Amino acid sequence: MTDPRAHITAALRELAETALRTADTIGPQLEAAAALVRACVDRGGTLLFCGNGGSAADAQHLATEYVVRYTRNRRAYPAIALTTDTSLITATGNDFGFDDIFARQVEAIAKPGDLLVIHSTSGNSPNVLRAAEAARARGIPVLAFSSRDGGKLLALADVNVVIPTQRTDRAQELHLNIEHAICDLIEATL
Repeated sequence: MTDPRAHITAALRELAETALRTADTIGPQLEAAAALVRACVDRGGTLLFCGNGGSAADAQHLATEYVVRYTRNRRAYPAIALTTDTSLITATGNDFGFDDIFARQVEAIAKPGDLLVIHSTSGNSPNVLRAAEAARARGIPVLAFSSRDGGKLLALADVNVVIPTQRTDRAQELHLNIEHAICDLIEATL
């Protein structure tokens, strides 16, 4: 039987090593990501978040941080997770196909000044690729959080934060950490 303490300690060390490797290799992308979010908030745009599975949960989590608060009481920032309206998602999936569940929403609500934030560890999910294409067609910038090689999303996003790992869980943990740090930066200056 595996020693629980040793197992958990090893997982924490692996996460720390991945975080350090990320900090050392993608600094410019982190700055660019923060600048995109800052620009959207400064111009009164809406942050539109999407993703699948655990990335959908991260999308909801981040939208909540901006609307409610992260660590400071302040005005609410416009943000929405495109992952939460089950009636809309199931109707789109039924009538158009699952690949259009986010693109359809981008077509309906995205406006100049907004920012689409995509969470996709593979960078290859057809529904997030179509969302990115829909945003680009409307002149809406795209910020992508992925891992591995960034997938097909790499070519569709204005800024890519690609975590240098093959592990989905570690990428998602670091996406959340990075996005919390960006939210903290935004809150600290407003």
